[in-house]
Amino acid sequence: MSGIRGQGRKFDLDEATDAAMHTFWNHGYEGTSIAMLTSAMGIKAPSLYAAFGSKEELFFCVVEHYNSTRGGYMKRAFDEERHSPTLVRRLLLESAVHYAATDSPGGCLVISSAICVGSDNAHVADRLRALRNANIETLRARLDADRRNGVVPAQTDPDATASFAAAVLQGMSQRGRDGASRDELEVTAEMACRAMGFP
Repeated sequence: MSGIRGQGRKFDLDEATDAAMHTFWNHGYEGTSIAMLTSAMGIKAPSLYAAFGSKEELFFCVVEHYNSTRGGYMKRAFDEERHSPTLVRRLLLESAVHYAATDSPGGCLVISSAICVGSDNAHVADRLRALRNANIETLRARLDADRRNGVVPAQTDPDATASFAAAVLQGMSQRGRDGASRDELEVTAEMACRAMGFP
């Protein structure tokens, strides 16, 4: 992407956003200061505000950037997998790879950056929760359609299964932050698939 002028020079917006992404990913929304962001991005505070408006606006630019780059595997899985059993397996197994990656802070930015968000920034946590819940609802709807069409057993509970899959993904994210390896997370993913009846 072409540069954005600031402080008498241009900076590359994609590079700056990527640097901000890793800073928020490392420290969470509230743990990240403007000083930390400008240092990581190689710009001054007036340039940050001119380009992004505020810390919150920058953060949600970062979330969008994450979802189109490092976290884009989830949208691709939802777009490409026709049925819920293969979708769930793909989400869990690809998350095992992503959450254990050694070239990132580990886990999921959208999950980990909302931890310990205080009441002053509750609206930020609410927006992140809405993003996560939208995925759960999409998965629930897929499971419901597959149950009605005989793809999954009639006794499958779409709400409980989607909620369980989300809980496993969120737990795997924290385990990735704690240093769990890809192999460990893949074992967890396989166990969860068996528990849901998607071996």
